[in-house]
Amino acid sequence: MIRLKGIAAAPGIKTGLAYKIGREDFSIPKQSIKPEEIPLQIQLFEEALIQTRREIIDLQKRIASDLGQEEAEIFDAHLLVLEDRMLIEEVISRLKKDNLSVAFIFSEVLKKYIDVFSKIEDEYLKERIADINDVGRRILRNLLGKEQKKSLVDLKEKVVVVSHDLSPSDTAAMHKQSVCAFITDIGGKTSHTAIMAKALEIPAVVGTEQATQIIKSDDFLIVDGSMGIVIVNPDEETLEIYRQEELKLKGLSDKYLLDKDLPALTKDGKIVEIVANIEFPDEVPTVKLHGGLGIGLYRTEFFYMNRKDLPTEEEHFQAYKYVAQEMKPYPVIIRTLDLGGDKFLSQFEIPKEMQPFLGWRAIRFCFTKPDIFKLQLRAVLRASVFGKLKLMYPMISGIEELRQANNILEECKKELKEKRVAFDENIEVGAMVEVPSAALTADILAKEAHFFSIGTNDLIQYALAVDRTNEKVAYLYEPAHPAVLRMVKNVIDAAHQNNIWVGMCGEMASDETFILLLLGLGLDEFSMPSLAIPQIKHLIRSISMEEAKKIADEAMSLTSAKEVNAFMQRKLKEVKR
Repeated sequence: MIRLKGIAAAPGIKTGLAYKIGREDFSIPKQSIKPEEIPLQIQLFEEALIQTRREIIDLQKRIASDLGQEEAEIFDAHLLVLEDRMLIEEVISRLKKDNLSVAFIFSEVLKKYIDVFSKIEDEYLKERIADINDVGRRILRNLLGKEQKKSLVDLKEKVVVVSHDLSPSDTAAMHKQSVCAFITDIGGKTSHTAIMAKALEIPAVVGTEQATQIIKSDDFLIVDGSMGIVIVNPDEETLEIYRQEELKLKGLSDKYLLDKDLPALTKDGKIVEIVANIEFPDEVPTVKLHGGLGIGLYRTEFFYMNRKDLPTEEEHFQAYKYVAQEMKPYPVIIRTLDLGGDKFLSQFEIPKEMQPFLGWRAIRFCFTKPDIFKLQLRAVLRASVFGKLKLMYPMISGIEELRQANNILEECKKELKEKRVAFDENIEVGAMVEVPSAALTADILAKEAHFFSIGTNDLIQYALAVDRTNEKVAYLYEPAHPAVLRMVKNVIDAAHQNNIWVGMCGEMASDETFILLLLGLGLDEFSMPSLAIPQIKHLIRSISMEEAKKIADEAMSLTSAKEVNAFMQRKLKEVKR
């Protein structure tokens, strides 16, 4: 029995036989051509691009039908690769210069692009190698007249797919009837493969580094996508433990959904808000389906991604208006543009930064692009009359930034008043607390903010100096670290002392391990992926505030993350009995 540790990419537990997928290598001979054959080679290249585009659009339509528009938009990145003029022109230029076959020329250019991206330090950009590689191989297959590789959808029995990496196309072909889980050597939580796995509800563990070297075809595997663990050829005792856990999780999930519309009310009458994180307006039905009573984080940078032009104020307005109306009377908190770090925009010439998470991002970007910032603020204000909209700024590091952002907001209000455009003049404006300097000066910020929302994903990485997208240091990313817990407590205490409420929108807010602790610390709002809402509501209904406070007090007295995790797991089991 062998135990592998990777990154938990999509939750759940599944067992099955390993189905290994090797890398598809094309052997392209270096074949010379005559100058008069160049026009025909260019025609072959153009036909291959057209055919590849047709294949991707067909796949995109299928994904949109099966999973929804959000997941289908992942393939916009593939289409952008096909439209890359620099790549196309380099192929044609080298074809004319070298007098070699277009298949060989394209394979060489593709290798060059992949090599360049693999050397980039930015983890998000590195993960886009999968997109380039996927599209490139499709083009090569069409150039060579090869049949498309066998789809995973053709599998006749349930398997656990094991691969060095999986392209979004591979993942999209997975169906729960045939693929019960998958494992990869590389990748992180932000990869497109991980996004697709969550959408398909297929447990996944990525970033294992050596799974393909250790696992053999037909090995029996346990995949724990919740903990990022893979067990190869387990003994009977271990297998039975995980089988029981799998059945238990399935039963609990069904039970939680039955009670999804009940309030998050503790045994002694304390109500906390359980709301959802969304990226797109069409996620609203899913929020309602799972009992979400509002939106705690509406990410808006996705308006700008995978497109060549900038979104208009009207596009922003219509999207915000729709979400406000659909969620009414519940609140919707819109986060202003949070560009940078692991998110980038093709419309701007953003310089490569040594430390992108510490650089020109979020509110800092907005201050240097006031036209873009004000466009978004005006749209939010205009939509505020259609529901209960609130606004929050990301990556506020101190009071000066909060004041500067609010001054720009006041300018937008003045502009709308002059045009006699209606808006909610009392719209609540909050600050995200995701920088240690903000957490430590929360008492100052609380005097000028209407609310706080703690972004633990960034707060943890900044506090512990850990790149959260880098699987090499993933073990250091520890929410239970006493430094993180002390900052969270400080923010909550400062908010309440100044009579404002505080929420949390990072992954910590949906992690069962920390719910009782956060509840005991006095967190007012938990914002999370829609699928997690029923389970977290159920947990909160299982305890009293008095018990939660005692748990929090004891957890805060512990001296290491290991102690905190062990203690919280023990308390969680006691509450669930």
